[in-house]
Amino acid sequence: MRHQSSALPLIMLLLSSSAGAAEDFQKWPTLKSSFPSTGGGGITIKGYDPVITGGKCISTFMAVEPGENPQVYSNVAEFDAVATEGGVLCTNGRWRSFDGSANGTTPFRFFFKDGVFRAPG
Repeated sequence: MRHQSSALPLIMLLLSSSAGAAEDFQKWPTLKSSFPSTGGGGITIKGYDPVITGGKCISTFMAVEPGENPQVYSNVAEFDAVATEGGVLCTNGRWRSFDGSANGTTPFRFFFKDGVFRAPG
């Protein structure tokens, strides 16, 4: 039993180092201006066109419900701009509606380098 317990720290180190492996953001596909919402419900995000300024990534966008005559919600999203891999990772996103009636966070992230925005596929 003593032999197994001495291996535990090594196993934990190996697991933590593989979990912390760097992502290759440049392999992400190009960010499109329309994509499915991370919140689900059939909502489509439209008009995403981020700008990086003052340590933030900012974009206005519409959240559009499915259907023939969809409800459209106008919003703004703000992300922390983090320098990495020679580019900028936009992460820790927060959004709010233009009219102030709704707000929240988003797990969505995107990456900017060499004039191209990329997002996970």
